[in-house]
Amino acid sequence: MKKPIIVAQIVGKWVGGGVESVIMNYYRHIDRTKIQFDFICDEDSTNIPYEEIRKLGGNIILVPPYQKVFSYHKKLKKILKEKDYKIVHSHINTLSIFPLYAAKCAKVPVRIAHSHSTTNKMEWKKNLIKQLLKPFSKLFATNYFACGEYAGRWLFGNKEVDKGNVFILNNAIDVEKFVYNKQIREKVRKELNINDKTTVIGHIGRFVTQKNHDFLIDIFYEYHKKNDNSLLILTGQGPLEKEIKEKVRYLGLKESVKFLGQRSDVHRLYQVFDVFLLPSLYEGLPVVGIEAQASGLLCILSNSMTNEIKILESTKFLSLTLSAKQWCDIIILEKNKYSRKNCYNKLTDAGFNIDKEAIKLTEKYEELFLLLKS
Repeated sequence: MKKPIIVAQIVGKWVGGGVESVIMNYYRHIDRTKIQFDFICDEDSTNIPYEEIRKLGGNIILVPPYQKVFSYHKKLKKILKEKDYKIVHSHINTLSIFPLYAAKCAKVPVRIAHSHSTTNKMEWKKNLIKQLLKPFSKLFATNYFACGEYAGRWLFGNKEVDKGNVFILNNAIDVEKFVYNKQIREKVRKELNINDKTTVIGHIGRFVTQKNHDFLIDIFYEYHKKNDNSLLILTGQGPLEKEIKEKVRYLGLKESVKFLGQRSDVHRLYQVFDVFLLPSLYEGLPVVGIEAQASGLLCILSNSMTNEIKILESTKFLSLTLSAKQWCDIIILEKNKYSRKNCYNKLTDAGFNIDKEAIKLTEKYEELFLLLKS
């Protein structure tokens, strides 16, 4: 029997974010008799699903964090050489320069750099590193992948995208799992002690500057003043969680904001929401935005992300220069005229159904592998 092609997936710090979610979505649905994944993660990762990965036939390999440049390079180069990988796929944006350099030194022939995100001037310290490394993003890569055209142009440049050198791999999901289901909505609302008539605004994302929780709380504060039978649900964890909890207490919203932490059942939580709110400072093509639309939710997003994420006509992009009160007024206006529907066909037609997109990825890996033999 023909052995599967083993692809080394460079994940970096596995903290339960959107990128890890995308990789796992593909891993669950890819033909694992043809393609298998080894996940190479930083030692300080916090949410690696060891059991599921091993059950699916994959391996988890831990390396020192990239900040320890020399030990990271040494260990990674050794692993890549010993396991004789033919394909390395790095998901850490501009930081891919580090693993792909190790891969080049280990003589791995196919080295994929994958762009999942962009930047925003409000995170200038973090972006300084990104901007310094950006010109070198193509240096050790043999192939370029991106979650969308916008993210591809940001990291690899307009010329590479226009020449067709960037392979666009949609942040596809298991659409069936997220489709609106009234029975699940009622069941989970009961579990969470939420009244049927309560308006629930939901957000899923790590507590980091990029996700803009500070402004999100301001928006909900304005909304709650106009509708006191409303609740905000925040799902995720991260370094700014304590700070946001303090703000919630200060504004007197403690009883109206639920912090649910890291969850493995987010597909059920979307059913509970009435509005999905994502006022991020920047994004590539956020998988949560795809999931929320698959659930038939009214989605209000910042315009600091690509329009490629817009699948439903109802999805709105708002400027971060607008006030929290203005965001609130638009949410009320849009919610009053919105009716929730089954959006399975729209998501599939837009190329976000993982069953179809996983075939596309399998074929791409096989094509790259076969080129090595020709």
